Amino acid sequence: MSDLSRIRNIGIIAHIDAGKTTVTERILYYTGKEHRIGEVHEGAAKMDWMAEEQERGITITAAATTLFWRDHQINLIDTPGHVDFTAEVERSLRVLDGAVVVFDGVHGVEAQSETVWRQADRYHVPRICFVNKLDRAGASFDRSVLSIQRRLGAQTLVCQMPVGAEREFQGVVDLLEEKALLWSGEGLGESFDIVDIPADLAEEAELHRLELVGAVADFDDAVAEAYLGDEPVDADTLRAGIRSAVLSGKAVAVLCGTALRNKGVQPLLDAVVDYLPSPAEVPAPRGEDPETGDPIERPCDPDAPFAALVFKLFGDRHGDLVYMRAYSGTLKENGHVYNPRAKRGERVQQIYRMHASQRERVKEVRPGDIVAAVGLKFASTGDTLCLKAEPVLLEPARFPETVLSMAIEPKSSADRERLEEVLGRMTRDDPTFDWREDPETGQTIISGMGELHLEVLKNRMLRDFQVDANVGSPRVSYRQTVAAKGRAKGSFEKEIAGKPQYAAVQLALEPLDNLEDFEITWDTGGSLAIPQGFHAAVEAGIADAARSGAGQSYPVIGVKATVVGGVARADESTELAFEVAAGRAFEETVDAAGRLALEPLMRVDIRTPNEYMGEVLGDLNRRRATILGTDAEAGDVTHIVATVPLAEMFGYVGMLRSLSQGRAAHGMEPTGYQALPPAMAAKVLF
Repeated sequence: MSDLSRIRNIGIIAHIDAGKTTVTERILYYTGKEHRIGEVHEGAAKMDWMAEEQERGITITAAATTLFWRDHQINLIDTPGHVDFTAEVERSLRVLDGAVVVFDGVHGVEAQSETVWRQADRYHVPRICFVNKLDRAGASFDRSVLSIQRRLGAQTLVCQMPVGAEREFQGVVDLLEEKALLWSGEGLGESFDIVDIPADLAEEAELHRLELVGAVADFDDAVAEAYLGDEPVDADTLRAGIRSAVLSGKAVAVLCGTALRNKGVQPLLDAVVDYLPSPAEVPAPRGEDPETGDPIERPCDPDAPFAALVFKLFGDRHGDLVYMRAYSGTLKENGHVYNPRAKRGERVQQIYRMHASQRERVKEVRPGDIVAAVGLKFASTGDTLCLKAEPVLLEPARFPETVLSMAIEPKSSADRERLEEVLGRMTRDDPTFDWREDPETGQTIISGMGELHLEVLKNRMLRDFQVDANVGSPRVSYRQTVAAKGRAKGSFEKEIAGKPQYAAVQLALEPLDNLEDFEITWDTGGSLAIPQGFHAAVEAGIADAARSGAGQSYPVIGVKATVVGGVARADESTELAFEVAAGRAFEETVDAAGRLALEPLMRVDIRTPNEYMGEVLGDLNRRRATILGTDAEAGDVTHIVATVPLAEMFGYVGMLRSLSQGRAAHGMEPTGYQALPPAMAAKVLF
């Protein structure tokens, strides 16, 4: 579509089981993209196309599609809700212009709801909210809206109110048009009746509309003028004000319905068109010159130099499918692009518009398009594709550290090369997957975000790539930092192929407050003692030593390494010598500063009936938990928030089910690291 104002790039994001994919399946049906509704519980959802997704009934990988509504093109990405696959949400939000956040009408804001909300905040993504499942027992629209306000700190613009509750839920009141939209029990929700607001809801609807107008008046002058003058505000004026507030990121529009019962989805589609931005309405992406680091802006213009961001790869036995979001310029099929990170030029052989796993071939990609391409051999997640004559590096998405590992061994030596090839490909596909070889045991260790993540990765290796291997049990990925400041040096002196090699590096280390950071700096003496041409080698040696554990098993994080000195000899110093010397210096300095073992922490959200709260809290305390808070909720339910070491959470699902007779539910997400108790640290690292 050449008219950028008629394009919407959106994602569906939520906590697991809030109904994201069910909402998406209805969207596909009502827009005519699919001629029947695929149900998640039947393993027939079109967007959950992987065998693993259909078997488990959950979304694992973000799936893209393109559809049309009211003469607008909507590029939609359905994302996972499980915390183990949070990278799929992260990389999707990095390239999207807007989002629909789905909430369970019974539970309101849940653990992963907060996570995806923060991710959307990080990338300044405007959003609208859809309170789903209002037909379920215990559902409350008002309570869900209140949880959005309190737990997410959001300014809500409530555009609808429900007609009926729980089993009697019939439809919604449109507060802008002051009409009721009612769905009958017949059909699949394709049609609905637009009627006057029922008499028993008229007074409440009038009050809610007045509240909506007052809230929008804070963001829109036209609405404010009418509101202060006690004049009526028509629907179009109010709609324009809501759009302005949502695009600014200062407020969110809230709608409601029940996707499974086919009620409320068409007004949600209208809201996507009415309130979420086009590619031309979001700030132009900023990047930098790959050589000078100077800032560069790429306007959303088909005639500007081409720039696109690779946000996802999906590899199978037939090659890589490279997903990209185009920001500027035009790229035609068989066109050439440049990858500044790999410093390689490549040819894009074919371009596809995706519908889950199905491909529709297109001839070109323009600004705002989200497509997939084949033929790119060197692209990885986060890479920029541009023109060699007009290079730019766009900011990639950021991904969390892996927290769980397990060993994998090929069943024969002949399978080892194949295993390493597959692991390399999967690392390119999934930025939260990593692998290494344990120097002590020789085992191959794969790492991911949780037990389910590793299980899915293992199954994909065995099923999709047909790797014959034995897999061990999951284990925690610990980390190290330094306990205090330290200083030491390392050197390398050896004759290689008859030529002497020499370098010496002196480092100073200090702990950082933020354990997620790792810094390498140079002081004046360090810079003068080591020639500029060897600086990159020194930094590479330090980084490699930190990743490999500096002589121990787990990576070093939360450290600032400063190069304070060194020695170079003419005709003897080489990049290799400085890289090795820097690695040795780092290991010696970590020892001098004192090692501190770290374990990953999980933030755990639990909702339990009050009668089981004592047992649940007692079990958490036995797991070394820190209780952050307990809140009473409607329906004699207590909401517990705690941080718990990941090592203590294995098998927790079964234990919680046993303690509460299957009535409690929980969610968890990584929330950083803490020092291990000394007795445990000795067993883990030393």
